[in-house]
Amino acid sequence: MLHPLLRRLPSIIHPLSTASVHRRRCAAMAGSPARYLTVATTRKASLKGVVFDMDGTLTVPVIDFPAMYRTVLGEDTYASLRSASPSGSIDILHHIETWAPAEQQRAYEIIAHFERQGLDRLQIMPGALELCRFLDSKKISFYRRGLITRNVDAAVDLFHQRFGIMFAPALSREFRPYKPDPAPLLHICSTWGVSPNEVMMIGDSLRDDVVCGRRAGAFTCLLDETGRYESPGCYTDEQKPDFKVSSLEEVLPLLEDYFNLVPASQTA
Repeated sequence: MLHPLLRRLPSIIHPLSTASVHRRRCAAMAGSPARYLTVATTRKASLKGVVFDMDGTLTVPVIDFPAMYRTVLGEDTYASLRSASPSGSIDILHHIETWAPAEQQRAYEIIAHFERQGLDRLQIMPGALELCRFLDSKKISFYRRGLITRNVDAAVDLFHQRFGIMFAPALSREFRPYKPDPAPLLHICSTWGVSPNEVMMIGDSLRDDVVCGRRAGAFTCLLDETGRYESPGCYTDEQKPDFKVSSLEEVLPLLEDYFNLVPASQTA
């Protein structure tokens, strides 16, 4: 009687000392196979590629998003949108797309100003280099390491140049539609010639990264450094990740325990 109950609840189990695993109770999209990852799992899934978010995942969060949102939206609109969102988050890019062209231009200029300030303080996330080296050791070269960010091309270029880690494809917000639409992730899978259910999406946003991955049919891993999403009540049905970690260092043992990493040379 316990197993059916667990399949209905957003419960958290701990098969690893360093990573917590979230059960997934339904498929990402209609027609996609549901996956239940448990301690008793004996057959590892094949993984042919890993796609990362950038801001807050590969890089340390440096942009003051609340200040940016207040400047773009105004205090009243900012407060209204936050109160209307169950998680308190705001999808500002989709919001300003409904504005007149002149208002959009003003908003994008403000956002670009905050992003430029963030570039000056760009830092790589602890564990990112080690994780990428691990993937390289398994022959998951950068041709199977992708990146999807809602930041601009210039930020992606600076990341590549400053830290010497390459991701391809690396899609910025110049690629439309944005996350959480699955189109960017599906584009990467198509470019690699692999199925979405052979790819993992790793990011720090339930709304953008986890939903994007689930809608595409990929495995999802939520990076929650601060314990922001500790309560099961944080998750809607569409936001329940397959895995949840508190640092990128925890992703490596997770991959080793639950997946067979398929080298790029073995993918058609």
